[in-house]
Amino acid sequence: MSKQVEYFMSPPSPYAYMGHDRFVAIAKAHDAEVLFKPFDIAKVFSVSGGLPVGQRPAQRQAYRLVELQRWSAHLNKKLNLHPAFFPVPGDPSAKLLIAAQAAHGTEAALKLAGALGQALWAEEKNIADTETLAAIADSTGLPGQQLVAASLTDSVAATYLSNTEEAITAQVFGVPWFRINGENFWGQDRLEFVDQALAAA
Repeated sequence: MSKQVEYFMSPPSPYAYMGHDRFVAIAKAHDAEVLFKPFDIAKVFSVSGGLPVGQRPAQRQAYRLVELQRWSAHLNKKLNLHPAFFPVPGDPSAKLLIAAQAAHGTEAALKLAGALGQALWAEEKNIADTETLAAIADSTGLPGQQLVAASLTDSVAATYLSNTEEAITAQVFGVPWFRINGENFWGQDRLEFVDQALAAA
């Protein structure tokens, strides 16, 4: 497997949710190794000029909802524009993914990432709640309680910090973010270009 793609993501992102399954399918089609790097988008915002949704100007917040509705309809992917648990801290779910990847491999972690997005944006679940996280992991065939416990360890915290520092170094400023041979691609609406880049890699 010679092709690689870095995948920087934060589980609460609606655009990561809408693009995740398509990205995984593209990477698989090209037999590309996914370097999966859940990271702290809040820290990246603090150095890149980004703002949490609630702090953005009203016109940007309004247009965000228009775009989310458009993409949800275009992809035929269920998405609640006003989920019960959003905004939600990203640390617990991101660390759960890191723990899953460390113990069970990238494929399992990617499957879990898809389930987390579905839980938040389509099933009205709180992905910052430990019991909910354990149940979601269980639903994908992973040992939920064990992963929740592992997600609280220093080693997972260190990886989370390292992923975030790598994102800052790579000039990441949003999610989902893809990097192929040093070239950056931001957003689920750039997946066509990701596909092309992997084909040429």
